[in-house]
Amino acid sequence: MTRTEIAREERPARGIRFSIRNERGEVARAYLYLMTNDLHARPFGLLEDVFVAESERGGGFGTALVREVVAAAREAGCYKLIATSRASRPKVHELYERLGFANYGLEFRLNLAAD
Repeated sequence: MTRTEIAREERPARGIRFSIRNERGEVARAYLYLMTNDLHARPFGLLEDVFVAESERGGGFGTALVREVVAAAREAGCYKLIATSRASRPKVHELYERLGFANYGLEFRLNLAAD
């Protein structure tokens, strides 16, 4: 019988926080995480935690943020940008599709800690 081991190798990731502020404070935010894998020489991006304050929704802040993140991912040389969204957020899905994202599949999630 042969012995099989699982090896671990740390890979650096870089996070960039984007925000929009007005006289009421921060009204929108988003994060871009840049990561690598062995399939591609170029990094990929993960768009995460896009948030617009409820009172500011419909004012173009989400569109502006996502466009800025897309531009930053392009500048970083990403070969793809992944955006996830809960199934219960059809308006967010419409925003992503309007900005050129394709509905590419499903997200599976395992919650490891209660927040």
